[in-house]
Amino acid sequence: MASVLDIRRADDRFHTTTPWLDSRHSFSFSRHWDPANTHFGLLLVSNDDVVAPGTGFDTHPHRDMEIVTWVLDGALVHQDSEGHNGVIYPGLAQRMSAGAGILHSEKNDSWTITGEPEHREPVRFVQMWVIPDAAGIKPGYEQLDINDQLDQGGWTTLASGMSRHANQRAISFRQKHAALHVSRIRPGETLEAATAPFVHLYVAKGEIALEGAGLLREGDAARIAAAEGQRITAGAEGAEVLMWEMDAAVNVG
Repeated sequence: MASVLDIRRADDRFHTTTPWLDSRHSFSFSRHWDPANTHFGLLLVSNDDVVAPGTGFDTHPHRDMEIVTWVLDGALVHQDSEGHNGVIYPGLAQRMSAGAGILHSEKNDSWTITGEPEHREPVRFVQMWVIPDAAGIKPGYEQLDINDQLDQGGWTTLASGMSRHANQRAISFRQKHAALHVSRIRPGETLEAATAPFVHLYVAKGEIALEGAGLLREGDAARIAAAEGQRITAGAEGAEVLMWEMDAAVNVG
């Protein structure tokens, strides 16, 4: 099967704005609906969110979803009904398994012990959802600082349910056909995308030249079916790229 390369530009994404949130959606989300753009492979949601200081997502429910959050700038406070809480910052891999049901909040509202706001700047993060292997699993949470791995260059396996990544992944999730990799690609450095039935590349920062597609800037994405390890070369300022490697797709039948 020949590889199919579908480039999605940043400005063509669905866009939600409120007084406290600026959100760009790669796929149909909330009130934005396009039946031709509901997922790619197993990836159902890829939102690039900017949340103003002192605000955020109030407590809300999720169910039967593996949710990975990757912070690009600032810090995000997480709390959930399973008792997990913490501050997510750049380089911290974080996954929440909604499973049978979980309540959580995500806020840009941490405070110092003197009552002064600790987070005074917007927080920007990418939140991604994939379906789990099975419904109704026990909710869970995992996080790990991977800045040291990122500093070594190349791809770092941020999260994976694939057996072939069992010894190299930072954190795991309950989807045996998917893995998420990240790289802070140095200026001019060239890497190879995964070879897989479905690969989703998202340029979170900077710009890259993608073999067969040309220039991709911040916010652009490439959806590659029957991916064959295309070369990725970072621009003069380097780039931060998120790459989903998937062996299966959502069954829409």
